[in-house]
Amino acid sequence: MPSVRPISPTEHRDHLATLPSASFLQTPGWARVKSEWRSESLGWFDDAGKQVGVALVLYRKLPKLNRYLAYLPEGPVIDWESDDLDAWLDPMVRHLKEQGAFAVRIGPPVVTRRWTTAQVKDGIADPSVRLLGEIPPAERTPVGARVVAQLHELGWRHQGVEGGFAAGQPQFVFQIPLRSADGTQRSEDDVLKGMNQLWRRNIKKAVKEGVEVTRGTREDLSAFHGLYVHTAQRDHFTPRPLRYFETMYDALCADDPERFTLWLARHDGDLVAATIAIRVGEHAWYSYGASSTEKREVRGSNAIQWAMIRDAIAAGAAVYDLRGITETLDADDAHVGLIQFKVGTGGEAVEYAGEWDLPVNRVLYKAFQVYLQRRG
Repeated sequence: MPSVRPISPTEHRDHLATLPSASFLQTPGWARVKSEWRSESLGWFDDAGKQVGVALVLYRKLPKLNRYLAYLPEGPVIDWESDDLDAWLDPMVRHLKEQGAFAVRIGPPVVTRRWTTAQVKDGIADPSVRLLGEIPPAERTPVGARVVAQLHELGWRHQGVEGGFAAGQPQFVFQIPLRSADGTQRSEDDVLKGMNQLWRRNIKKAVKEGVEVTRGTREDLSAFHGLYVHTAQRDHFTPRPLRYFETMYDALCADDPERFTLWLARHDGDLVAATIAIRVGEHAWYSYGASSTEKREVRGSNAIQWAMIRDAIAAGAAVYDLRGITETLDADDAHVGLIQFKVGTGGEAVEYAGEWDLPVNRVLYKAFQVYLQRRG
């Protein structure tokens, strides 16, 4: 059974560098972004003392009590293909309990099901289909099924929510595979051919209109933020402050200079779209986006996405991740437009195992659930 102990951010970073990829939410830099939480890096070690796993733990304090929810977003980074997950999770839970955790929440970075673009489009067009899960998937992964079964057996509780957006990380995402089935890198032409006619036309239109897409610097974050606040007002969500993005830039770039990239799309000097991309190893994410209400006809949003996808291909990434979608395929649902935009890229809908809780102190865990319900 592997042993678990706290490690330094440097040990954490060095171990991640040996892996093909891991979630950016499990990097030591993410602890600096979430500075309002107490954080800890953990390492797993085999009998020979070799490091075989890593995790970033964020501790959320219960009001008025010295007890914590120990949260591992999209982690831990361990061997999820193991037939004995208890050997990995039990020493972690024992350590977290000693740190004052009343419950542990994990997000196994394990895919359970996939659906093709064609299946998602057919589902949206079919009035009898309301949810993605009602469509038989193109693939069910054996690893995903094994992880879910083991977690159930070990007493972990799945934190499913209506629509697929959890309080934590999204269970359903949309991704563009950047490698073929044989593992070779897909070309730009191949990825472009996979997009629908509207996406290809909009990318061409942006070029014709003279939209220029460039990488931004830290100083450009204020321009991004201005457009992001405008987007938030238009689309009715609460924007994060500029300081959050400055912290994110500094923290993630300290881990790796290539981790965080700001992209800016301009037309005749006007900022028409701006995005943040994140990459860890072979996994590239579209993280935040903003667009102007004016000049939509120049298709800045399509141009900037295509620039990020091309950059991910050039970097040798295996996947371009457009992040969360809801599970709804109901044409009348306000969220379906987001799925339709992402489906146009020709990727696939992907379901992860989701987030799971293990109550360590059942009384406090129940009180915490009541507290969250009252807040919500």
